[in-house]
Amino acid sequence: MPVRYLSAESIAQLTHARPGEAKLGQVVRSMDDLADYDQANAAGCRFALIGVPEQIGPMANCGKGGAHQGWQAFLSIFLNLQANTYLPGDDILLVGELDCCDLPVSEDIATLRAQCEEVDKRLVAALKPIFAAGLIPILIGGGHNNAYGLIRACSETRGEPLAVANLDPHSDFRRMEGRHSGNPFRYAHHQGYLSHYTVLGLHEQKNSRDALDALQALGFPWFSIQQLRWRRELSIEQALSQVGDYLQTSGQPVGLELDLDAISELPTSAVTFAGMSLDDALYYVHRLALLPRLQYLHLAEGAPQRHPAGLEAGSRVVGQALSELVCTFIKARYRA
Repeated sequence: MPVRYLSAESIAQLTHARPGEAKLGQVVRSMDDLADYDQANAAGCRFALIGVPEQIGPMANCGKGGAHQGWQAFLSIFLNLQANTYLPGDDILLVGELDCCDLPVSEDIATLRAQCEEVDKRLVAALKPIFAAGLIPILIGGGHNNAYGLIRACSETRGEPLAVANLDPHSDFRRMEGRHSGNPFRYAHHQGYLSHYTVLGLHEQKNSRDALDALQALGFPWFSIQQLRWRRELSIEQALSQVGDYLQTSGQPVGLELDLDAISELPTSAVTFAGMSLDDALYYVHRLALLPRLQYLHLAEGAPQRHPAGLEAGSRVVGQALSELVCTFIKARYRA
């Protein structure tokens, strides 16, 4: 079993109940009383929350660790938000986390990249039955390498390639030199799982010539943060309209990707002080989550330990950002 289910008892332990109030942790569903994901769908679940507590992908990309902590940071905040008319919470299935415990951190790049391939296999196996049951996965934590597993699982289930948007300073379209967080979309396209791809907030100096040339040759558009914020050549609104049109006219199922590295001063695998605002990220999620063929949300690279004040402070910041992004996504899907 590639997934370790989170029991109702464990969810209750993470939830701070208060008399006269209902917290999300008190209303979300667990797999305790469900035979499978089809039964979850029949019981009214629409969204499936799943965590990936790994830092292998970023380290295999010669980067920093810490992305394995994003999932727990998210749970500690999200489960203690109010369940109310804006977000009832009873259509959310809290699945649990991908089992990565037997993949110890290594300092050897070849070993890390082999482990990243193993994470890919486990993630595809975990996600395909979720997609097949008609649930919308919301994947949290781990590196952006996990975009490959999401795209592949969805593509194989739907029988067609995906169109994907990514808010990210990095295109993650590096060479196919072994799997890591810097090349999930290159592999997904090469293997036929990704037909359309666009990047919002790309940093012009944080992408190799090879990656940019490959994107250009394939006709995959990008909108740089320099264009949007520093040269003001295009507004966020205009860029999102173009991104939405690009995805919708593709006719393909749509994937929604967000690397927390895009957001200024957020503790991540690659912290930036020259990025997009959290407000911009929330609006990006809201706008694109309204698209009719939207299949999933992926929030990657939150790394609480990289906060300058330490893990506890980082967990609060990352947990709140992830929770707001998830709430925004679900509320947008209610309106779609």
